[in-house]
Amino acid sequence: MKNVFFLSIIAILLSCTNQKPVNVVDKNALPNVKALFSNLQKNVAANKIMFGHQDDLGYGVNWRFENGRSDVKESCGSFPAVYGWDVSHIELDSICEIDGIPFDKLRQFMIDVYLRGGINTCSWHVTNPVTHKSAWDDTKEKNPTVSKIIPGGSNHADYIKYLDKVANFFLSLKTPKGEMVPIIFRPFHENSGNWFWWGKVHCTPDEYIKLYRFTVDYLTKTKNVHNLLFAYSPDIGYKTETDYLERYPGNDYVDIIGVDDYEDFKKDDFLNLVSDRLTIIAKFAKANNKISAMTETGNEMLKDSVWFTTKLLPCLKANEFTKRTAWVMVWRNARLTHFYAPFAGHSSVNDFKKFKADSLILFEDNLPKMYDN
Repeated sequence: MKNVFFLSIIAILLSCTNQKPVNVVDKNALPNVKALFSNLQKNVAANKIMFGHQDDLGYGVNWRFENGRSDVKESCGSFPAVYGWDVSHIELDSICEIDGIPFDKLRQFMIDVYLRGGINTCSWHVTNPVTHKSAWDDTKEKNPTVSKIIPGGSNHADYIKYLDKVANFFLSLKTPKGEMVPIIFRPFHENSGNWFWWGKVHCTPDEYIKLYRFTVDYLTKTKNVHNLLFAYSPDIGYKTETDYLERYPGNDYVDIIGVDDYEDFKKDDFLNLVSDRLTIIAKFAKANNKISAMTETGNEMLKDSVWFTTKLLPCLKANEFTKRTAWVMVWRNARLTHFYAPFAGHSSVNDFKKFKADSLILFEDNLPKMYDN
């Protein structure tokens, strides 16, 4: 009997030893953050793709700040699985973020999402720390902001002040029981384009990488913000893995690799273009213990009423690697001339319901527990 007992103990120990460690950027990440990363990988392995929507709880077509409302839920019966937010203007001490959501409401929305089991992602359309103009401070010529705010730059201290305010907001995301809310932070996105001051024309690859790395290190090591996963998401300016990695901050600084892709869907050969881009990042993610995602996309005003099932879904189903996309997120529903998800009564609602019903797709109502080990 003793031999059987000891053999059982050894088997348990070996099982624990053989469990794959959760390697995230922040080595001091909170347990629920590590659990989120691990469960995202399980969803990928299970060939499931979560649907996301920017600012879903804050406003929709013809409404703002009405408790419990969501254009997505009113269209298909469920909230999205993934929620996109933005913290721009926190650096200006503004009451509201860039699209008018008060930061107090934004904080509560993020907490509510977490308590329901959903996933929060957050971008930062950050004000230019040198010129104090918007994120779109684009002269079409080289704007030297990045070189001035990285370590050693003349405006480095100004950027640190911005980061302090972002850190304070992330640290304030606590449930009534004191749990920190995990956030997937996606700074300096669409960097392969030229429309933001951190875009390709405005800085060298080395300068961009230094900016991204400093941001991660400062938040996690100096400010002790440990409720973050980090996402890197250029636009469509790549055709090969080498192209994609030109400004990649490195595996030690990125948990999720993504792409923002609106333009490819406007072309006749969209299926090949989109699936090729998703395949490139999914292959890299698989080989490097990362997660791949379609971090932004959409068809503005849904002029194609069957876009979800005839455009988006075929791209996600194109091959075994496109099916490894952890989530796809469409942009916000701001007004009748600028929306990306259906709303009640819109001609795309039936198609959206078919999209939701597909066995590949996850909304919040069928999302597994994402924060349990």
